[in-house]
Amino acid sequence: MAKPEVAGFHDPRTGSVQYVVSDPATRRCAIIDPVLDFDQRAGCVTARSADALLAHVAERGLQIEWILDTHPHADHFSAAATLKERTGAPMAMGARIVDVQRLWSRLYGLPDLPCDGSAWDRLFADGERFRIGGLDVEVIHSPGHTLASVTYVVGDAAFIHDTLFMPDGGTARCDFPGGSATALWRSIQRVLSLPDATRLFTGHDYRPGGREPCWESTVAEQRAANIHLTRCADEAAYVAMREARDRTLPIPDLMLLALQVNIRGGRLPEPNAGGVRCLSVPLDVLPDCGWR
Repeated sequence: MAKPEVAGFHDPRTGSVQYVVSDPATRRCAIIDPVLDFDQRAGCVTARSADALLAHVAERGLQIEWILDTHPHADHFSAAATLKERTGAPMAMGARIVDVQRLWSRLYGLPDLPCDGSAWDRLFADGERFRIGGLDVEVIHSPGHTLASVTYVVGDAAFIHDTLFMPDGGTARCDFPGGSATALWRSIQRVLSLPDATRLFTGHDYRPGGREPCWESTVAEQRAANIHLTRCADEAAYVAMREARDRTLPIPDLMLLALQVNIRGGRLPEPNAGGVRCLSVPLDVLPDCGWR
């Protein structure tokens, strides 16, 4: 089985992990889940994380073929559009992003937002294939955390976004609009049906116990040691555990800000009449969240 080179970049502010996956033979690569840095208190947007990815690409003599997001992120801005502007590489996302756009355009009160996925150059359906250099890539629709989540399987590596975290971190939450613990359980089972030695690259690491960040495991390791899966014998037990846990979790600080950017492929709002870009916070659109 093909073995791509994978470099991970942990963002300590959000716990997100960004990836450069490359074909050693052709030196072609894809960037997965790039972060656009945002300081909420200062209202400041920078591309330091994206610059670090581009520096790595240049240092390794790679050529970017794709800029990929696994799902519309709720805790950080996507740098996909920024990287496309700088490199010309096409942006892609799972095809069900159109459902997320429809859902969140209603919550934001944006009737004129195009909800057709046209913010991306290509939308991938479940089972679709494409290439990174000479590497074959399979797309697996992996809903649960979001409606649009996908896994990219590249040779012996799978980029599993917010399904499974590292074994000591468990699994992803499912309580955002469009989320489903039942769907996540089934997506996890599909990921775990890959060969035991498949390298799994998670979308976040929150450093349980304060350990150093890490982001790579295997299917066999997840089956044997994931703290949520080993405690739940079946789907019903997992759904009960996941839903109870989610009820205790606060909404991510940036969710209402990030999703209005990420349903546009990482593009910031257009400047207003005064030439200033402004983000908006819709009020009372998530009334069931309470004061968690």
